[in-house]
Amino acid sequence: MNLEKLGIKELQEMLRTEKITREELFLFFQDKIKNGNESINAFVETYSFEDANKTEHPLSGIPVAVKDNIAFTGKKMSAGSKMLENYQAPYDSAVAEIFKEIGAPLLGRTNMDEFAMGSSTETSYYGATKNPLDTLRVPGGSSGGSAAAVAAGMAPYALGSDTGGSIRQPAAYCGVVGLKPSYGAVSRRGLIAMSSSLDVIGPITKSVEDAELVFEAIARHDPLDSTSVPHEERRKFQEKNINGKVIGVPKAFLEREGIAPDVLENFYASLSKMEKSGYRIVDIDLPHLDQALAVYYIVQPAEVSSNMARYDGVRFGFSSDHAGDLLDSYVSTRTKGLGDEVKRRIMLGTYVLSSGYHDEYYYKAQKLRNLITREIQEAFSHVDIIATPTTPHTAFRFGEKKDPLSMYLEDLFTVPYNLSGNPALSIPSGFDQDKLPYSIHFVAPLFCEKKLFEVGKEFESLML
Repeated sequence: MNLEKLGIKELQEMLRTEKITREELFLFFQDKIKNGNESINAFVETYSFEDANKTEHPLSGIPVAVKDNIAFTGKKMSAGSKMLENYQAPYDSAVAEIFKEIGAPLLGRTNMDEFAMGSSTETSYYGATKNPLDTLRVPGGSSGGSAAAVAAGMAPYALGSDTGGSIRQPAAYCGVVGLKPSYGAVSRRGLIAMSSSLDVIGPITKSVEDAELVFEAIARHDPLDSTSVPHEERRKFQEKNINGKVIGVPKAFLEREGIAPDVLENFYASLSKMEKSGYRIVDIDLPHLDQALAVYYIVQPAEVSSNMARYDGVRFGFSSDHAGDLLDSYVSTRTKGLGDEVKRRIMLGTYVLSSGYHDEYYYKAQKLRNLITREIQEAFSHVDIIATPTTPHTAFRFGEKKDPLSMYLEDLFTVPYNLSGNPALSIPSGFDQDKLPYSIHFVAPLFCEKKLFEVGKEFESLML
C-alpha cells in the first residue's frame, strides 16, 4: 500500500473502517524510516509504538514526527546540539500534552540546525539532513528534518518551529506545505527558546487540508504561556478581516537584486492563475519591508544571546572537564559544546546589547520592527492576503552558501512576518528544469489562519 501518499483524512478513514490497525500504520512509517533515513538523515531518534488514547479526533492514531526542540517527557531533546546531547525532557510541552490527549503516537524526533540557528540543516551536531528530492541539495532549515521526513514519505506530517522562516523555507525546498501560525496561536511552552518574541510552533504537511487539521488541534489557548492569546482576543482580530478576494503584492520589494528570475516568473504565473479564478491582484506599498532582514538579524541574535546564557555547563547539559576556575570552565564548555553558527549569533547579540551600542542598534531595530508591523497591518485594511515567493531561490547545493550573509538572505521573504506575528503559509507552485520545487507564500491578518487555508486550498486546486 502507498500509505505515504495518503492525506490525514484518508489515513483516518482506513483506521475507522479497520482496513489497518493503529500499530500497523505506525510500523509502516517506521519501516519507511528504517529503509530511507540512512540516506536522508531526517530523524535523529525513533520510538517504539505506544498504544495511545483512542478518541474521535481526526489525528487520533495518525503518527507524528517532531522537531528535536519540542519536549516530550522522558524523551531526549537536544536541539541538534552537543550541548544537550543526552538531555531528557523533564515535562511535556503543551503540544505534547495535546498529542497524548488525542492519541497521536510519536514516530521520533527530527534533525535540525543547532538550536534552530540556520537555513539548511547543515549546522546540526548529528550531521546534515539531505533533500529527498535531490540528495546533493539542502532541505532548508532549521526544520529541515521535519520537511525531509514528510517529503520522503517517512511521516504523514511533522511539527517544526519557525523563527524567521524555519518551517516555510524547508517546506518550500522539499515541495511540501508549511504553516507559521500567528504568534500567540500555538503555545510555546516546552519549546527550547531561540528568540522568544519570534518563535512559533507549526505543522509541515503534504497538503493545506492536512495543515489545517493539525493547526486546529494545536491552536489552543495555554494559560501557562504568557504569550498565548485567549480565543476571545483572537476573535476580535478575525472580525476585522474584510473577507474578500484581494491579493496584495509588494512589487517594489520583489524588484531588488538577489531574486532568481525563474522564481519570479513562476510567482507571477501562479498569481495569473489566481486572477483567472476570481481574485484581484493589487500592488501594495510596504516601504520599510526591505529593512526587515536587517532588523531581524539584530533582534534575533540579541534574544539568542540572552536565551543561550543558561547553557553554562553547571546547571544541565554538556560540561567540559577543563581544569581551572569557573570562568575557564564556562569558556571551555561553550567552546566545545556549541557550533560556529551559534557562537556567531551569541557574539553578535551580545555586541548589539552591550553598553554604548544597545541604543544605536537594538532599540533602533525595535522601533523599526514596530514600524514594519504597522505597515503590514495597515496593508490588510485594503487586501485579504499578501503574496510573495517563499524563497528567492530553489534549494541550493551543499557548501554553496559559505558566506553567512548569503545564507541569511534565503529568509528574505519570510522574516517580516515573524517580526509582525502574522500567519503565513508556503505551498508548492511547480518545478524548475531540474525538478526542484517552487513555492508561493501567502500571509493573512493576525489570527486569520482560516483565510489562509481557504486561499491555499483554492490555489492547490488550480495547480492540479
